[in-house]
Amino acid sequence: MRVILLGFGSRPDVLEEAQRLRPLIEQHAEIVGFDLSGTEDMSAADADLAIVLGGDGSILRAAHQMGHRQVPVIAVNLGKLGFLADISPAELLDVLRDFHNGGLPVVEHLMFECRVSRDGGTAFRQIGLNEVAVQQGQPFRIMDVDLYVDSELVTTYSCDGLIVSTPVGSTGHGLSAGGPILRKDLQAFVVSPISPHTLTNRPVVDSADRTYEMVVADPGAETCVVVDGRVLCSLRPGDRVQVRRAREQFKLVAAPGHSYYRTLREKLGWGGRLKLGDNQ
Repeated sequence: MRVILLGFGSRPDVLEEAQRLRPLIEQHAEIVGFDLSGTEDMSAADADLAIVLGGDGSILRAAHQMGHRQVPVIAVNLGKLGFLADISPAELLDVLRDFHNGGLPVVEHLMFECRVSRDGGTAFRQIGLNEVAVQQGQPFRIMDVDLYVDSELVTTYSCDGLIVSTPVGSTGHGLSAGGPILRKDLQAFVVSPISPHTLTNRPVVDSADRTYEMVVADPGAETCVVVDGRVLCSLRPGDRVQVRRAREQFKLVAAPGHSYYRTLREKLGWGGRLKLGDNQ
């Protein structure tokens, strides 16, 4: 079995775990790619599996590194939250053996392609896993964002920004903006405004088979497009930010005992009961 080992080595715990785990992994697989910078292109790596060390940020970097050739991922959590990276280092070798023996399912998750159209052409293009956000910079003021779905004008948001997220991304920035949580294997996008200037605004959930476009008629000097937490480009008047389903899908190895709702309970502190005192 050929694997690539990825992580973000600027964190000391990632570097230490990579050094500790590498000889153990090599007892079961051949490591054909290794990168702890989060920047090396892994799309040409001839691998059966990626092992990613870190938190969800490391997972997003790894998805970008694999680009148009996504291989199944075993995500080892060394971070704080870890919605995607939820396997502990102690579980890694058992999960690796079970995957090699065909005993673990691989769950495919929606990815998107973001294009910024400018002057009749494509100025920027990026695939991603979590979300696309159009955000305001200095001078800080409310901006108007036109939302189009399949070329039809839906509405104009007056807000600090607008997020289009996948189900995987629905527990990220979109959740902080008041958006809903979508089960990770749904085929849908969520549109969530950031600090909308109205009391009647609500997030929208729609099919992943539609094309979403965001247009800012009067962008500020630092208004930008952010893909999975990283700035893709600054916006100019007339730019159109298009989000649509990508051909690629993110593939996550599902380890036993790590169910979706268990992750929500444990990571978000999500509970349905009030805990009352003994005398109440």
